[in-house]
Amino acid sequence: MALKCFICGISDKERVLLKCVHEGDEKYVCVRCLPVLIHGGH
Repeated sequence: MALKCFICGISDKERVLLKCVHEGDEKYVCVRCLPVLIHGGH
């Protein structure tokens, strides 16, 4: 099962993903979307 970024949907086969907790659920975010979580906006 491929893991996917919860923001853009890219898989762990294409980009590095980091585990995070969002709204009480464990999810994954890719390194490209991480700044969106840090700085806001998209």
